[in-house]
Amino acid sequence: MTVNAGSAGWYLRRLSRMGPREVGGRVGDAVRRRRWRSARPVAPSVTGARFTAVLPAGAVAAVPPDAAKRLVAEADRLMAGQAEFFGVLRDDLADPDWWYDPKTGRRAPEGYAFDVPYRDEDVTGDIKQIWEPSRHQYLTVLAAAYAVTGDERYAERVAGHLRSWWASNPPLRGVHWVSGIELGIRLLSWVWVRRLLDGWPGAAALFEDNPVALKQIWHHQRWLAAFPSRGSSANNHVVAETAGQFAAACAFGWFPSSARWRDEALRSLERQLRANTFLSGLNRELATEYHGLVLELGLAAVAEADAAGVAVPPTVRLVLLRMTDALAAVVDDRLRPPRQGDADDGHGLVVDGAGTDRWASLLATGDAVFGSLPWWPAVAGTDVRTPLLAALIRPYAKEGSGPAVSRPASRPAHFADAGLTVLRGPGGVWCRCDGGPHGFLSIAAHAHADALSVEVRHDGVDVLADPGTYCYHGQPAWRRYFRSTLGHNTLELDGADQSVPGGPFLWTRHARSRVLSVDVSDEGVSRWCAEHDGYGPSVHRRRVELTAASREVRVVDEVRGPRRAVRLAFHLGPAVTADLVDDRAVLTWTRDGEERSAVLDLPGGLSWRAHRGETNPPLGWYSPGFGRKEPATTLVGTGFTDGAREFTTVLGFRGR
Repeated sequence: MTVNAGSAGWYLRRLSRMGPREVGGRVGDAVRRRRWRSARPVAPSVTGARFTAVLPAGAVAAVPPDAAKRLVAEADRLMAGQAEFFGVLRDDLADPDWWYDPKTGRRAPEGYAFDVPYRDEDVTGDIKQIWEPSRHQYLTVLAAAYAVTGDERYAERVAGHLRSWWASNPPLRGVHWVSGIELGIRLLSWVWVRRLLDGWPGAAALFEDNPVALKQIWHHQRWLAAFPSRGSSANNHVVAETAGQFAAACAFGWFPSSARWRDEALRSLERQLRANTFLSGLNRELATEYHGLVLELGLAAVAEADAAGVAVPPTVRLVLLRMTDALAAVVDDRLRPPRQGDADDGHGLVVDGAGTDRWASLLATGDAVFGSLPWWPAVAGTDVRTPLLAALIRPYAKEGSGPAVSRPASRPAHFADAGLTVLRGPGGVWCRCDGGPHGFLSIAAHAHADALSVEVRHDGVDVLADPGTYCYHGQPAWRRYFRSTLGHNTLELDGADQSVPGGPFLWTRHARSRVLSVDVSDEGVSRWCAEHDGYGPSVHRRRVELTAASREVRVVDEVRGPRRAVRLAFHLGPAVTADLVDDRAVLTWTRDGEERSAVLDLPGGLSWRAHRGETNPPLGWYSPGFGRKEPATTLVGTGFTDGAREFTTVLGFRGR
């Protein structure tokens, strides 16, 4: 691939964020890729393979009827060839082209996997659109529908698509052999497909008695053993790689290297779960959807270990327990977690139909495996995945090894290591304050320039909203906007981001934040104060107070330093309309058929303007999910720091 000046600059910036060990490992990877081009690994022959990692009796019968109904409805839609990936509707999945991107109309080039310019949308298309169906999570849905109904149409469709994929994607050919996270999640899907099809007469012929399937499974694991994510890239990707490798080595332990792959993957999984998770239980990427992804992957890996009788280090379950308690602590009254950092709708294991609440499902599984605490929110709704995982995973209380685990006696509000604080008020007022690190590892790949941002909800409705992510590749202006400082509820100086971006998944300078004080002991008023150094020599300090009696959120921004141009942004949720007059905005929205309202009094020292759905440059948008965006109102105040060093904003909720 030709390297232009721009990409050469990116490579230099990326190299600057690596340590010597990572550089050495990547050089070794490059040598191995070159060698495999002409001398590709040869899979060993396998005879007498048997699949024993089956679901216990009664597991499928424990699936709640309403969850089964949603599952079957989704499976029937898939049988009709219909699906939606990242906002793009597809009707071609009855007989899919595995290399086709319906968003751009392009088809990825063929050839040796490591020669494919998968980041170049002009050549390859939108790589996320191409990769997502090949995670085969829609096949786990079809396989689950077979398990629930016994209807062999679902099993036959799964078999046809797997055979088609294997034929179209031989080892090391094309875009599906480029990224380890894709291989890891795909392996986990295959394990569950085989498990859920166990009662189908053709299951063994599709997997353990099929030389093509055996070759694919071996090559996936050999690839993951050879090319692990390293150093500054060892984020959620490496967890997916090791979880998939471990699951396959447990369930498909048919190869000479299976025991070694299993043991190495388990050691790596234990190490990476600890590395990716604060002691408080929050994910170090400070991107909530990746917290969910890592938790799903970890639970799935433990399920495979228990199904295979493989001993798991106690720290693995302990990390997952802490992650589950942390999730229970930060969700709002409608079980919605913070919208923080990147989000790409990635899941570890999918066996549910549309409309299933991801976070309720994770908390339900956490309750089944670890046991809920008295302060946990009540979980409404049911799912398919929980009874299946719970049938495989030994309840935590029965582990019987190691000292007793201390869990929070009351609902935590402040996570000091993650710099995340949740202030709560009556009537479902929920306020997240961000004073944490700028992402994880030296590149902080999934971070946003959102230091000191706030996110406020009322009864689960975004009032002051985090706009989300929208895209990764191919649309650089939109990628820059959604992770910019202006794209969050915080303060910008001189038109610059607090942290310096060096590429779509790279930050070359990180703003350092510190929380100065938190006080949630007073039931009447909760307080938070933090500052960051991203605008040196100036310092931005923010204070937030939530007063219970008046249901009022007060935000005070202070800038210390020389005269600077300032922009203060407040992004409203898509359901909220604003009537802005001078420096006061009346906000209205509807919840459960009832009109709600609030008043936003803005700093008088700034000139305020409402923006909505602007494109040049982007401003006034909300992304409800990856690949989707919709207009929303953003209020931006402009001015200067001298003469008005403090800017006070007050959000007061009216009525119920």
